[in-house]
Amino acid sequence: MIKNFDIIIVGGGAAGFFTAINIAEKNPKLKIAILERGKEVLSKVRVSGGGRCNVTHACFEPNELVKFYPRGEKELRGPFHQFCSGDTIEWFEKHGVELKIEEDGRMFPVSNSSQTIIDCFLKATEKLGIKVLTGQSVQSIFKKENHWKIDTQSDNFATEKLVMATGSNPKIWEMLQEHGHAIVSPVPSLFTFNIKDARIKELPGVAAKVTVNIKDTKLESTGPLLITHWGMSGPAILKLSAWGARILHDKNYQFTIFVNWLNDVDFEDAEKILKDLKQEHAKKAVSKKSPFDFPNRLWESLVLASGIETETKWADLSKIQLQNLTLQLTKAEFKVNGKSTFKEEFVTAGGIDLKEINFKTMQSKIHENLYFAGEIVNIDAITGGFNFQNAWTSGFILANNI
Repeated sequence: MIKNFDIIIVGGGAAGFFTAINIAEKNPKLKIAILERGKEVLSKVRVSGGGRCNVTHACFEPNELVKFYPRGEKELRGPFHQFCSGDTIEWFEKHGVELKIEEDGRMFPVSNSSQTIIDCFLKATEKLGIKVLTGQSVQSIFKKENHWKIDTQSDNFATEKLVMATGSNPKIWEMLQEHGHAIVSPVPSLFTFNIKDARIKELPGVAAKVTVNIKDTKLESTGPLLITHWGMSGPAILKLSAWGARILHDKNYQFTIFVNWLNDVDFEDAEKILKDLKQEHAKKAVSKKSPFDFPNRLWESLVLASGIETETKWADLSKIQLQNLTLQLTKAEFKVNGKSTFKEEFVTAGGIDLKEINFKTMQSKIHENLYFAGEIVNIDAITGGFNFQNAWTSGFILANNI
């Protein structure tokens, strides 16, 4: 028996739920279903932001907000003028969820629990009579006259309007490809760098504000870097992985980075600072105390890597040692050998080609009544609540249009 709905949304994640709720609020008469392949809905929402759910980012200017999207910057400008971070805050407040801004601009529910967001969505779908069906793995999609037919492992559905909100799902991308959509092949984004190096081996947990460059590319990023057991992480590294997603994939994740531990101080200025320190602290041991704004342990490691013994005094530094230390501080070279997934916040670059979507409506340019929301399209952002903002914005525009 075929189950008929006015609108079917494939994907029970953030984008799917937000879309369904907004459609139903604007037109309560429509019969809507969400199909989720897993046993549970909103599983990515549950683990995001360390279980606190980083709902959005406190950046309220559309033209500024788009700069956080390595893919989608141009396309999202219009949509963000329709529904931006401020609208997200207002929407959640209206639905009984208060958000707070943290120092770095990330926004979380005041409750500090992703369950608050999940409860808000489940309560709204129940109140609006939206059918949420789990264990519905889509096996095929086909168009029949002015209807879409969807077959899952257990059921057959028909709908006039079909919304795809399946995130990075290769099987679904394949089905859409069969319907004439071009897929930009997926590669990982937001990952940490695997680095085996004596200078950082004993320093997991040490952080510093740095500038990082990738050798033989134009890729550069500034921000906090965190040394980990397997290499390097933190916003500076994650940003590089997002902006360099395709380039680093092509390099098979084997490349060289330069770290400037002094962030914006260049070689010449750093050398001058060290020469001044040599005069000022002549009788003191070089390795004893970091003269810069990063931990002593890191300073000590860089001093040793420059060929300077633990007890060497500033006065006894040779010209070569001073230059070596300047290099270690401003252009330390590290070999990257592979990547690791960043927590559960796995993000993929790739998806439906952006040229095939009308961003005023989020409708496919190839098929009428086929819509896309969230990460299924070739849009992704750096970490900080931006990927969720894309889900809310696309869901809202789509719902308005439907």
